[in-house]
Amino acid sequence: MHPIFLAAAVAVAGMSTTPAPSNAAASTAGDDPYLWLEDIHGAKPMEWVKAQNALTEKRFMDSPGFERTRARLLDVYDSDARIPYPNRMGEYLYNFWQDKAHPRGIWRRTTLDQYRKADPQWETLLDIDALNAAEKAKWVFKGADCLRPKYERCLISLSPGGGDAVEIREFDLPSRAFVTDGFRIPTAKTQAGWIDANTLYVGTDFGPGSMTESSYPRIAKQWQRGTPLSAATTVYEGKPTDLAISAYHDPTPGFERDFVAVATDFFHSQTFLRTDGKLVLVEVPDDASVDAHKQWLLVTTRSPWTVGGKTWPTGSLLATRFDDFMAGKRDFTALFTPDAHTALSSYSWTRNHLILDVLDDVKSRLFVLTPGAGGWKREALEGAPPMSTIGVVDTDPDVSDEYWISYAGFLTPSTLQRGVLGEIAPQTVKTLPAFFDASKFEVSQHFVTSKDGTRVPYFQVAPKGMKLDGSNRTLEYGYGGFEASELPFYSGGVGRAWLERGGVYVVANIRGGGEYGPAWHQAALKANRLRAYEDFAAVAQDLIVRGVTSPKHLGAEGGSNGGLLMGNMLTLYPQLYGAIACEVPLLDMKRYSHLSAGASWMAEYGDPDTSDWEFIKTFSPYQNVHADGHYPPVLFYTATSDDRVGPVQARKMAAKMQGFGLKNVWFYENLEGGHGAAADNRQAATMHALAYDFLWDQLR
Repeated sequence: MHPIFLAAAVAVAGMSTTPAPSNAAASTAGDDPYLWLEDIHGAKPMEWVKAQNALTEKRFMDSPGFERTRARLLDVYDSDARIPYPNRMGEYLYNFWQDKAHPRGIWRRTTLDQYRKADPQWETLLDIDALNAAEKAKWVFKGADCLRPKYERCLISLSPGGGDAVEIREFDLPSRAFVTDGFRIPTAKTQAGWIDANTLYVGTDFGPGSMTESSYPRIAKQWQRGTPLSAATTVYEGKPTDLAISAYHDPTPGFERDFVAVATDFFHSQTFLRTDGKLVLVEVPDDASVDAHKQWLLVTTRSPWTVGGKTWPTGSLLATRFDDFMAGKRDFTALFTPDAHTALSSYSWTRNHLILDVLDDVKSRLFVLTPGAGGWKREALEGAPPMSTIGVVDTDPDVSDEYWISYAGFLTPSTLQRGVLGEIAPQTVKTLPAFFDASKFEVSQHFVTSKDGTRVPYFQVAPKGMKLDGSNRTLEYGYGGFEASELPFYSGGVGRAWLERGGVYVVANIRGGGEYGPAWHQAALKANRLRAYEDFAAVAQDLIVRGVTSPKHLGAEGGSNGGLLMGNMLTLYPQLYGAIACEVPLLDMKRYSHLSAGASWMAEYGDPDTSDWEFIKTFSPYQNVHADGHYPPVLFYTATSDDRVGPVQARKMAAKMQGFGLKNVWFYENLEGGHGAAADNRQAATMHALAYDFLWDQLR
């Protein structure tokens, strides 16, 4: 949830083309003076957090201007005109909704006929605010898994503060109540799913040694109703160094199957068919993903695969019949193969068709594939405006060829359409109203050459007739990791808090993401991590050379892995930016694998406890910040309840910079919200208003 830069242009701008190398010694826990801040809930660290929050609040939040920004954002986030995106389960459409009256939200449902109306009648199933009042708790809703095909019993996930760890409770839809003495799993990073009405697959914290070093389930078990969780029987036990182990049941009528998935890291796994008490490996490359759907097996490649006498390129989607494959046949049909401009973003099954979402230079196109006696028929599904993102919201593959799609662009509010393949053309059901006047702005796509010659795209949203005199306050956003693509999107918040002020908004499609498939991601893995940061810097250079902005007026923003990106812009390219907002970040890459879920990301960054540290230290901001450095103003914000990245890296970075006596280093920590840093719309408005106001103030 990313560059041209020419040597001559850089010379004109007076900027270095090479990041400063790290001369910091590898930090260890023993020589880290801010290690005490890693005690997340400790009294002393929390005193420090509260003191920092007070300083930040006084400087940026205690003003009528901040209140105006927050109020305008909250008006967007709480608006009744937002699209209630549906999730089809049987005859009902389900939706989770948060607004001013329901800050923690309500889980609700309605019929298709009602949903089509401007003001549908919804049936409330679970009111989280009422639950919190009754239990004197602060639950955050994290989803529901309902038993197909009747959808009468559900597993509800509730997080005590918005983190990834959840308590799971069985819920009865007809009575709209939790089941007395039903399935219940204490708070943990749990994976659970239905086998039948009386049986679950469960991976959770069963006690010491039952979780991986990455903090996810190491053991998958089968749990029978009426027995204690401790009596659940083991299905598969992985190694502590595995990422996670899970088991799941596919109840598709006529194609019921059970599987065990063994994820060794984020990009490598094995899938086993569980049959007659035995596990049979689905023999595909460990870096490929597999999907069994009815009679089909789909394989998505992440590296070239030679099979059946053919070699399929990285990023291909291949199809064969599942039973034939398990019997030893290897006759695949390519449903998608990439080229220099295209990548497969996702796919969705309906009852009789497969919808492909393809990126063409980071712009979406949909195709419908239909299997038949003569092979797979392919047709385009038209309708999206230029420079937009179109995606499948929901389908109902057990029952029909119904599909829901949504499309949006930076200046085009989201539109939700429903269709039935072969029967009903897509029809608009809901449209998001405009939250700002888009007629004043224009969107353009640019391509820039990064340091190593790679062509990298970025999107620019700017006022029409903008003067190219370097004076425009510009915000550059990016992520660049885990094969996550940054696509055009509509944001009333960005429009109100940034564009309407006259700012320019830029989304950089740097390597590490998935904009051009797995190879684009792999180009910035581990020892090649600096390529992502070179790309982002190249976009900044291009914005400056083109006269869009100047370092004084150029800001950058990113969170999580994007927070690591921000940390590297801060330490490696400080001369390019006037201010940086660094959100829920990774920063201490020497200790990241020992903090929260950090061990799960070593396939992305490397293992700092090995010789990998020699390259990791080149992109570890916590080690690369220096007392004599000249850094732009920076805001670090995070959440105490973030159990994925954790708050301690942002804490330590802010404390270290302040300890050096560096000025304009700001920190804010929300107590709730998990990795999203906000548990409700008001908290989200507060955090986003803080970031936008900080950046706008500093880039004047």
